[in-house]
Amino acid sequence: MKLKALREDILGPVQSVIGVVERRQTMPVLSNVLLSAKADRLSVTGTDLEVELVSQTSLAVASPGEITVPGRKLLDILRALPEGTEVSLSLEADRLVVKGGRSRFTLSTLPAAEFPLVDEIQAQQTLKLAQADFRRLIEKTQFSMAQQDVRYYLNGLLLESEGGKLRAVATDGHRLALCEVSLSERVTGKQQVIMPRKGVLELQRLLGSEGEIELTLGTNHVRCEIGDIRFTSKLIDGRFPEYSRVIPKAANRIIDADRSILRQSLQRTAILSNEKYRGIRLAIKPQLLTLQAHNPEQEEAEDQIEVQYNSDEMEIGFNVTYLLEALSAIETERVNVALTDANSSCLITAAESDGAQYVVMPMRL
Repeated sequence: MKLKALREDILGPVQSVIGVVERRQTMPVLSNVLLSAKADRLSVTGTDLEVELVSQTSLAVASPGEITVPGRKLLDILRALPEGTEVSLSLEADRLVVKGGRSRFTLSTLPAAEFPLVDEIQAQQTLKLAQADFRRLIEKTQFSMAQQDVRYYLNGLLLESEGGKLRAVATDGHRLALCEVSLSERVTGKQQVIMPRKGVLELQRLLGSEGEIELTLGTNHVRCEIGDIRFTSKLIDGRFPEYSRVIPKAANRIIDADRSILRQSLQRTAILSNEKYRGIRLAIKPQLLTLQAHNPEQEEAEDQIEVQYNSDEMEIGFNVTYLLEALSAIETERVNVALTDANSSCLITAAESDGAQYVVMPMRL
């Protein structure tokens, strides 16, 4: 293998895949990236066995070949070289020699045959949608995923395609986030897949706001083509909860509030909430919302804001972090908080519908 290119042309693809490359691995080859040079293309692949990233770039290849080299070290070398440097990569015996200007580096290698690659995925459905729409789906829901729940299917994000919609749903058992976007073409049938947490966060990092992406839902994998980058993730094998049952249908007590004012009031009151449970009480009267918090040190906080509310008086407790994260995901000026009674979940939505819904279970205070 032998090739020459500008530093930036090699640095870009290596940076794109490095997010899944870990320094300390049970398999040494997983801390490496696979360099594959063919004709006029270099492809760089990184994997952690759960998520695989492949990035391609066009450049002049003098001699084709494949090899794996330590990913972080290669990235650090390329970053340390001055901008605009011409870099050459050549395989000499079982070492990769990297030259740039007057600098020369010799890296250890492992055979390309040892590198685990994802086989062709069995596509059940292929969707095309705007990159900005898919990014929005993830940003508006991913914070509600569980982190290390024994119910492993909660440690991920449900993607569901049905009719002309693509839906993302995340829940940790205490709150739920749902967002949907319209597809340019209707799909037949209903397909559900659960992407693992790491894959979701890596995909969020890769998605931009321009152009289209191709999303392929398979039986065991999901694949996303984003420009010159191909993202593939294993799926979580499990049955996601019936999320539609959780969304309150009879919540007819509606608080209509200024999103920014409500958020600031929650942040102020939260300062003196219990650090472990983060509980906060909402006392609602017509046109007035009182927020109260207290902690084991006998400290108390109270804040009042004006809201539009014309129903019965009631009190209800929530985890303030869940409320704040839902409000942060909404972009409109006004929000609606729909309540049923003191023992039922609330439903938070934008006043002008934006396709997102947030359900938060109540707390006993």
